[in-house]
Amino acid sequence: MNYLSHAYLSFGHPDILAGNMMSDFIKGNKKYALPKNIQNGITLHRLIDQYTDEHPATLAAKQLFKPKVGLYAGAFMDVVYDYFLANDLQVFPGLHQLKQFSETVYTTLQVYTPVFPQTFTPAFQHMQQNNWLLQYRSKEGIKRTFNGLVHRAQFLQAPIELLPILEKHRADFLDAYQHFFPDVVQFSSKQLAILLND
Repeated sequence: MNYLSHAYLSFGHPDILAGNMMSDFIKGNKKYALPKNIQNGITLHRLIDQYTDEHPATLAAKQLFKPKVGLYAGAFMDVVYDYFLANDLQVFPGLHQLKQFSETVYTTLQVYTPVFPQTFTPAFQHMQQNNWLLQYRSKEGIKRTFNGLVHRAQFLQAPIELLPILEKHRADFLDAYQHFFPDVVQFSSKQLAILLND
């Protein structure tokens, strides 16, 4: 899952949100220096990632990216899920609701900047300045995100046009999202309850 999904799957818990969003920037045992519920957010993030990677809908749909990006297909599938989440009218009935959610996420995270890993700070600044969470709603925003992934990937060489794959196979990707997302919401809610009661 990408940033929008991880934010949504924090279920409004500020500490969980902070850990969930910074998880990829926490290496080794460094999470143990953080407050318990931020640690829980990091753990939840990693459980969600593993569940996403192993879900049959993800495994099937990412094959559509493999001819272009090989082993990076899962990362591009994460972005596709955020695109469909941002456009899911049952979750965000309109642009206003997604804007409001995005602003709440940024405002909440701002409080946690003193405990951000050094490498997450510039990422968060770019996220907020360019409103990454909102841009997942548009194809132009997804194209920019795809291009950013290509540039950061060690074994991919730009340019690689990936938006046409999303457009050509939109029905297949939407089907994957519709099968996967209710499952990951249920899974994440259950795992969070376990973590909070531990």
